[in-house]
Amino acid sequence: MSTVIYPSPIFGPVHSRRLGISLGINLMPADGKICSFDCIYCECGFNADHRPKLRRPSREDVAKALEKKLEEMKADGQLPDVLTFAGNGEPTAHPHFAGIIDDTIALRDKYCPKAKVSVLSNTTFANRKDVHDALMRVDNNILKLDTIDPDYINKVNRPTGIRYDVNEIIETMKSFNGHVIVQTMFMRGTIDGEDVDNTGEKYVKPWLETIKKINPSQVMIYTIDRETPDHDLLKAPKEVLDAIRDRVIEEGYTCSASY
Repeated sequence: MSTVIYPSPIFGPVHSRRLGISLGINLMPADGKICSFDCIYCECGFNADHRPKLRRPSREDVAKALEKKLEEMKADGQLPDVLTFAGNGEPTAHPHFAGIIDDTIALRDKYCPKAKVSVLSNTTFANRKDVHDALMRVDNNILKLDTIDPDYINKVNRPTGIRYDVNEIIETMKSFNGHVIVQTMFMRGTIDGEDVDNTGEKYVKPWLETIKKINPSQVMIYTIDRETPDHDLLKAPKEVLDAIRDRVIEEGYTCSASY
């Protein structure tokens, strides 16, 4: 089992395949995972294996820790390229997410004005007005959409504790009017003997048609890079990812592929 549980509220900096030198902001407890998804490929493991006992960091905790780290990085002459909300679960689930975004933007402007503020989200809370408005204020609003197939979503992303309707998620993504980056995991392999390959035409064609409806500023596709809680999962081959990337580009969208 994978057990990569990140410190909270600040971790890194780390080198992100997609974002550069990234200083992580984790709004979940430091000893476990809270997420509205329970993805079979999550590097933090399955939700049930890491039930936290600590509380989430408060808005004040986050601002204080972030300022301290940025002061240290500035003194060391190594400022981040990006401040990334990620970590042990869905960041937008934090009850004070919008205020934390405001604090983060202010600290970014003070210490590292060239850095981008990014949020990695599964979109499950993005229809809430305060969350939606906050995501409109960040530089990189990165929203997950691995497929539009409900059966695949239930098998791989495994929404938990929420009502998840992929059509409503798509409408939410469209509501950002282009201020959205779609992020998609492509992989191969099996779970419990069932195929989870989403690189074939059955999944790629309707996904690509949906990308055109969402009309994002950018698309990020990637594959497994770190240990996963289920060990029968496989990376999508580079040539397969490249082919999918090229199809997105042919439709007129910026697209990157990370292997």
